[in-house]
Amino acid sequence: MPVYTSEALILRTYKLGEADRIVVFLTRDRGKKRGVAKGARRAKSRYTGALEPMTRAGVAYYERELRDLVRINYVETQRSPLSAIGIDADGGSVLGHVGYFAELIDEWAPEAHADERLYRLGSAVVDALSDGAPIERLARYFEYWILRLQGVYPALSVCPGCGGSLEGGAVMPPREHMFLCRRCASSGHGTDIGADALRFLRASGRTAPERMDTLVLDARASRELETAHRRLLNTHLEKELKSVRVLREMAR
Repeated sequence: MPVYTSEALILRTYKLGEADRIVVFLTRDRGKKRGVAKGARRAKSRYTGALEPMTRAGVAYYERELRDLVRINYVETQRSPLSAIGIDADGGSVLGHVGYFAELIDEWAPEAHADERLYRLGSAVVDALSDGAPIERLARYFEYWILRLQGVYPALSVCPGCGGSLEGGAVMPPREHMFLCRRCASSGHGTDIGADALRFLRASGRTAPERMDTLVLDARASRELETAHRRLLNTHLEKELKSVRVLREMAR
C-alpha cells in the first residue's frame, strides 16, 4: 500500500462513525482526494485545528487500488485563513467567504486529476486571506479567476455583438452570458457592468493575489461584479452553492 505525501488544501470534512471524519482535500500533484482521518472528532485529536476549510497543509496518506477513500496518516498545518480573523473587523464575513472559496474549488476540482493552476490559485488566496486582504475585493478576484481557468469568463475587450470597445461599460443581458456594449444591449435590461468594474477585472488578470492592495474596487463596482459572477457560476454549475446562501443571510 503506497504512501504519498503532498502539499494540500483542505476543502471540507464530514462525520464518519463515532470518532472519525472524511476529509476532502486538493493535493498539488495528484488532484482531489477523499480520505479518512481516524479519531479526528475526539477532543484530543492530533488533527485539531488542521482540518478547517482552506487550510494549507502537508498531508501524508495511504492509497489502495480500487478504493475511493484514502487513509490519512497525518495533516500538518502550514498556513490557515483563521489567522485573518484577528485582522479583519468582521470575522464572520471572513469565515463565510472561506467556506465559499472552499466550496467553489471543491465543485471544480477534478477527482484524482492534478490541476496545478487551480491549486496555485487556491494557495495564493490562502496567503492573501492570512495577510488580511480586503475580503470583498478578494472574492471578486477569486470568482473572476476560477471562471477564467474554466474557460467560461466573457470577453472583456470587445463587444461580441458589434466588435466595438467595452471601455465605457457593458451589460450582461438576461439569459445571456456575455458582456455586450450598451448600444447592443439597448433594451436596458440585464446586469450592468460599469467602467470601474471592467478596469478592476482587467487589472486582476495581471495581478497576483498577494498584491490585492494595489487594485481599486468601490462598493458599487463590487456589487455589479458579484451579481454578474453569481449568474455565471449558477449557470455553469447548474445550481446555487450552499455557501452563497449563507453569505446572503449574513449580509442581511
